[in-house]
Amino acid sequence: MYRSFEELEVWKRACKLAVEIYFALKDCRDYGLKDQMTRAAVSVASNIAEGAERNSVKEFTHFMHIAKGSAAELRTQLYIAEKIELLTPAITRPIITETKEISSMLQGLIKSIKR
Repeated sequence: MYRSFEELEVWKRACKLAVEIYFALKDCRDYGLKDQMTRAAVSVASNIAEGAERNSVKEFTHFMHIAKGSAAELRTQLYIAEKIELLTPAITRPIITETKEISSMLQGLIKSIKR
């Protein structure tokens, strides 16, 4: 098991993802979409941390599901950003891949928590 959320690989990757989003959007003037995307990205890592600090399996699982939902929200926003040519496929595709991998890691964590 782990001692703190900082030890969780999925949390580390989610934090890195949030930083990537901030850098990808640093010059973005579409403040509405930028705000939504940065909030969703930060939400992934934040919910992992919050859930890991809860003292019940039910709450931990609940927050991992929220983190997974935020990753899906971010992925959707990345597709939209690409379609409206706010971001290029060269930027969005690796981030989309990473959000999918983080979602898979979260699903695996959910399964392991329930055991």
